[in-house]
Amino acid sequence: MPESGAVTTKVPWRLRVMTVVGPVLLLSFLAVALVPEVDVDITAPRVAEAAQTKCLPTGDLDSVRALNRFAATVRGGGEFAGADVGASTVLQDGRRLLVFGDTLRAADFEGQRFVRNSMLVFSPGCASVVMPADHGALIPDRADGVGYWPMSVARARRAGYDLVIVFAQRVRSTGGADDAFAFENLGPAAAVFVVPRGESPQLASVQDFGPDRPGTEHPTWGAATEVADGGNGEWVYLYGTSRPEVEGVFGFALQVARVRPEEVLEQDEWRYWDGTDWVADPDAAAELIDAVGGVSQTLSVFEKDGTWYAVSKRDEFLGTDLAAWTASAPTGPFAPPVALAELPSTEQELRYMPLAHPQLLPRPGSVVVSYSRNNPDVGKVLDDPFLYRPRFLRVDLP
Repeated sequence: MPESGAVTTKVPWRLRVMTVVGPVLLLSFLAVALVPEVDVDITAPRVAEAAQTKCLPTGDLDSVRALNRFAATVRGGGEFAGADVGASTVLQDGRRLLVFGDTLRAADFEGQRFVRNSMLVFSPGCASVVMPADHGALIPDRADGVGYWPMSVARARRAGYDLVIVFAQRVRSTGGADDAFAFENLGPAAAVFVVPRGESPQLASVQDFGPDRPGTEHPTWGAATEVADGGNGEWVYLYGTSRPEVEGVFGFALQVARVRPEEVLEQDEWRYWDGTDWVADPDAAAELIDAVGGVSQTLSVFEKDGTWYAVSKRDEFLGTDLAAWTASAPTGPFAPPVALAELPSTEQELRYMPLAHPQLLPRPGSVVVSYSRNNPDVGKVLDDPFLYRPRFLRVDLP
């Protein structure tokens, strides 16, 4: 439920999907059948028609070195100067979609210079920003100013288009106008985008889950997501992270729920793993990884060659190593973590939130990981947004 003052309307989001993909769906009854027939609470207005900005040449991004060169040197237009997160997915037409969190734009950008979320689309030799007509955030802020900070991306393939589900944290600013990075998290949310083949992503719906409540003791669902066949059809596995208010505990515990892609906005349809079975009670969700020495609040969970990996920085900001926990199933049990690389923060650079990209430059036995970078001095970041861009590395999987 949104805070008082937030605008909430009841809109059948199937109709919104149909307006985007109607011409495609006329060719396929199956695609129509797979679009969910539900009414959902929209806690933010739909973004005006989004379009991709002019193509920015990237060169061949065929190695980790090339990725880092692009991130560290390419200035591009004013639509995107620096950001964190960078969760990714690959669309059925071969394009790569990346979703970013707190995003800085150039000082001369005609529009909102700081937004809680943004999206880039990469095609061979080309990158472009997905820009709404109002030049604001792609997932717009609520009427009360609460924004949406992305955590993970799940993609469900449909005939002629993709459903892209972006899970986010609801974020409320706590600092002044000169401190955009001071905020508190209020709970999870999800935004559904429709992406017709070769076209721009279009926002269909935004849904808040649960009441606004700050604190880390409640699971933040969608901290990681993976779409996989659970033996009886396709499921979205939703991983939640939580940390008790206990002195000396810096990591987060991990739990899991699952839901069909077409029912993802209906929280009553989620089922939570209690250690033995999938149940309807979220309070029964079992801890797959303990908070002591646990994962970061946002992480990656994915399946590769029959093994499930949870890849994260252990003990969040205060940790020093990138680690992987492994299991034979999405429900665990997860083995103790194995260190993959050192990732300490320094007085000059914060290094946080590593995310795995299994479909990026795939190579047997390894995975490409990005991590967010920031400077403790906000003024330095505003002067040089290159300090606020992700970096990539390849690590061997245990």
